Amino acid sequence: MALMLGALMIHNITPGPAIMVEHADLFWGLIISFWIGNFILMVLNVPLIGMWVKLLKIPYRIIFPVILLLISIGVFSANNNIYDVVIVLAVGIFGFLASRLGFQPAPMLLGFVLGPMVEEHFRRSLLMSQGDLLVFFKQPISAVFLSISLLLLAFVAYGMVRKSLNKDKEPRVQAA
Repeated sequence: MALMLGALMIHNITPGPAIMVEHADLFWGLIISFWIGNFILMVLNVPLIGMWVKLLKIPYRIIFPVILLLISIGVFSANNNIYDVVIVLAVGIFGFLASRLGFQPAPMLLGFVLGPMVEEHFRRSLLMSQGDLLVFFKQPISAVFLSISLLLLAFVAYGMVRKSLNKDKEPRVQAA
């Protein structure tokens, strides 16, 4: 959804209920493409169910390198550039480390897609207010939403600190 939202906003299409009226051709084209895609998936997947089940039986230690090889071939063939493969490798290592450290992929994806738009609008609002940060608190609705956001951040930080303090106070059981 984040990618879809970002793609619509890049093309200056405001997502929401008005999209059915303002961009009816895009909306109905999307609905029809879903129908066609589902039909094609059904036609292809029903006869191939046996093969998909057999693919699930392939050990992870075999299928993982094959997937990495296919990704590298696909990325290299797009521009015939080894730098693209290095970038994919770096992003893969970052993703592995982020998952090991407990970062959730959905918020990271949202931040990656929506981050540039938030930066652009933040910069634009600061230009219009001549650099005055209090402009975000002058309107009641923005002040309420920013206050709620700050309270939520404080609540999460408090929970994390409290959890780490409670973890230190737990008695340690020694093996006999």
